Amino acid sequence: MPIALAGALVAASLQPVYAAASEDQAKIRAALNDWTADFNAHRADKVCDLFEPGLIYDFQGLPEQRYGDICSRLKRALTDETRSWTYAQPDIKEILVFGHIAMVRLTWTSTVTGGPEGAVKSVEPGMDIFRRQPDGSWKIMRYMAFSQ
Repeated sequence: MPIALAGALVAASLQPVYAAASEDQAKIRAALNDWTADFNAHRADKVCDLFEPGLIYDFQGLPEQRYGDICSRLKRALTDETRSWTYAQPDIKEILVFGHIAMVRLTWTSTVTGGPEGAVKSVEPGMDIFRRQPDGSWKIMRYMAFSQ
């Protein structure tokens, strides 16, 4: 009986941890979906909000990049009058929360139209590492992505 009671107490004590992780997963999912909506609506003032200023990322075939690199690239894409970029909602495979850090395994799919080559679709599986911010929001601090 004492073992069963101990097991029940341990299980009960873990319940809030799972609830908090589930809430954090929902916040991260919302942040990713909001970013996609902002990008597709050409809200250049919002496209850098998903990233921490200390962001470092790796993309297949490119040297290590930083926050300024991705922000200028995204803003340039949104102001390009000859081509149009859109993102599908990310295909989120899993979100693992570890306290103030979360890992998201996902695939981003973008399409560029307006160029001489016609519509070009890019599928980029990767991993985003988020950090909880002081205001409770989540931002990407590191990511790695690869083109298929």
